[in-house]
Amino acid sequence: MNKKLTPEQYHVLREKGTEMAGTGKLLHNKKKGDYMCAGCGALLFRSDTKFDSGSGWPSFTDPANRENVVLEEDTSHGMKRTEVICKNCGGHLGHVFDDGPDGKDRYCINSCALEFKE
Repeated sequence: MNKKLTPEQYHVLREKGTEMAGTGKLLHNKKKGDYMCAGCGALLFRSDTKFDSGSGWPSFTDPANRENVVLEEDTSHGMKRTEVICKNCGGHLGHVFDDGPDGKDRYCINSCALEFKE
């Protein structure tokens, strides 16, 4: 993927920002397909693992390929969280929590960090 990032994508992917809850273009997407990194095009998540967490951001139970994501401890903002990073380009995607459905994880991902491909 060789496109220029929007200012919001740049802020999230390269500066570890967060988009405003409830505003993401892919939050309510229910189409079948793949979610790719907006920074480099790496396959990150599949639609069959997406669910509505009520958090305001797209949520997934599992990455499409665990080798495409890196998990790192994040202690910013006075909290201890686990950051989700694209292994290919180093882009900040969001965070993962252990409160997903059926005992699974909840990958809480910024919509603007993703591109959807049907």
